[in-house]
Amino acid sequence: MALFSEHPALEARVASYAAAARSALRAGRDEQGAGGPDSGERAPGAHEIRARWRRMAVLGVLPPLTPPEPGMPAPTPGEPAPPPTESGPDQPDGPDQPDGLDRPDGPAAGAAAPYGEVAGTLAALEGLGLAGVDIGLCYALTSQAFGMQFPLRPWLTAEQRAALAGAAEGDRLLCHALTEAGGGSDPLSMTTRAERRPDGSYVLRGEKRFVTAAPVADTALVFARTGEGRSPFALSAFLVDTAAPGVVRGEPVHKTALTGVPMGGLRLDGVRVAAEARVGEEGAGLAVLTATTTWERALLLGHALGPMRRTLDRTLEWAKSREHFGRRMAASHLVAGRICEMALALYRSRKLLYGVAARLDAGVSVRQVADEAALIKISVTEDHQAFARHAAQLGGVRAFLRDDELAVDLAGPMAGSSYAGPNDLLRITVARQLGLPVPS
Repeated sequence: MALFSEHPALEARVASYAAAARSALRAGRDEQGAGGPDSGERAPGAHEIRARWRRMAVLGVLPPLTPPEPGMPAPTPGEPAPPPTESGPDQPDGPDQPDGLDRPDGPAAGAAAPYGEVAGTLAALEGLGLAGVDIGLCYALTSQAFGMQFPLRPWLTAEQRAALAGAAEGDRLLCHALTEAGGGSDPLSMTTRAERRPDGSYVLRGEKRFVTAAPVADTALVFARTGEGRSPFALSAFLVDTAAPGVVRGEPVHKTALTGVPMGGLRLDGVRVAAEARVGEEGAGLAVLTATTTWERALLLGHALGPMRRTLDRTLEWAKSREHFGRRMAASHLVAGRICEMALALYRSRKLLYGVAARLDAGVSVRQVADEAALIKISVTEDHQAFARHAAQLGGVRAFLRDDELAVDLAGPMAGSSYAGPNDLLRITVARQLGLPVPS
């Protein structure tokens, strides 16, 4: 579509990953039969989720935990990500390192690629959604890429990167364990504690709720209290093996949105972790959390771009071919207006998301994008919701038939108002950035 072809190299990458994902989906259906895990006919089990995850991850959509060497091409669709090179921990207080450059076929020797690693990852994930990969799986992959793998790079030691080997290839699933029964938007209210032992290790006790991928994850990034009160240095972050003694997974909760990825709780009953499992220094948990949430707010809604584009394409074809009162449905000014609003919503969303991706690729620090991340998350979420409403109105009853090509997901866009920080609370953040005297 001409509206979305202003960056031919990125468009080629989207198309390449869409084609690779379609092939992977067909292969999955052939392996499992018509009622297999990609059919959407039932809630997938843990084995099926891991199979789906790996089927897409091996295409190379997830970034390595170590930035690639400058000039190293990204994997082409169908190839796993290149293995990371070992290096020591980066300095968390410094600017983000510039990301490697890549394109679908890799840059020519000595040539600069036309976009960076972050934008390339966003395009690959958009391609998955355009191919029809379940939006819950797209969400989970996008969350792991932008909510953990990119933001943790400056914090991880070589030993921690080794412990997380396989994450980029889909062999190790991660989850972000922050929220508790008392809430997640106020991290300094958490009660999960990490008690330091004389040998330097820690014992974790507490319970996390509503953790995406917790029922299937191999490693959890757990935030726990190591200090008292509401000090910004009261929290620390730990990498916890979910198979460790004392880790108890809760049953998956029954969701009405993003059902392709499970959500559940983690109970920590005296879980012992080595000091080497701590991410950053003791008391740096809030800084780690700021990095992960800023990346998430800036780019997590990228999971919606592919499904939005797929819906727009199908709605256009429907409107052009549907006969309505003796004329094509697309000839109606009202129908044309709704389709135009859908295109506007998608166009704005892509501009915002690829714009912030380009800034991060250029080496702009996470701190410098923190303010706009809240605006991006609010804006793209609301455009996603408006887009879905217009699509549902145009599709009529077919929009509510699960297996119809015009079926519309209304719950998923609404859920966007809650994850990665409720939009209403983010509005308070924006108000404070504007200098308004809004109390805590």
